[in-house]
Amino acid sequence: MSQEKSDHNEELLLDEKWLNDWNKQKKPRPPLFKNVVSAFLAGGTVCLLGQLILNLFLYLGVPEKQAGNPTVATVIFIAAILTGLGVFDKISRIAGAGLAVPVTGFANSVTSMAIEFKREGLVLGTGSKMFGLAGSVIVFGVVTAFIVGLISAIAP
Repeated sequence: MSQEKSDHNEELLLDEKWLNDWNKQKKPRPPLFKNVVSAFLAGGTVCLLGQLILNLFLYLGVPEKQAGNPTVATVIFIAAILTGLGVFDKISRIAGAGLAVPVTGFANSVTSMAIEFKREGLVLGTGSKMFGLAGSVIVFGVVTAFIVGLISAIAP
């Protein structure tokens, strides 16, 4: 009898479908609506901040066609400072994907890699590891820009 019970337990442990079903039942469901609203509000806040900074540069006399460059640099600077102070991660726990707006997410990944590897030295640590995560963003951004540019050059 104990051999039958042991065989039954082994079957249950080896039954992957049962195990997957059990895991799905026990896994807590993420608060999808809350996450979507938080991401929307956080992303909107980042964009609003960017627009306010752009308006400030326009007010200071920067030509409209050139005001975007210092605006992006300022937003990157703010995100890098917040990452260095440890505030960005605390905000992103609440905001979720809303802070993954390309500029702020890029700044966060580069800055956090630089901070993480600074003890390995300026060149081999910070310099070489800083773009470890951001390298894929740069590559895909360049490839996407090339494809879009090619399509716009071909299409009338």
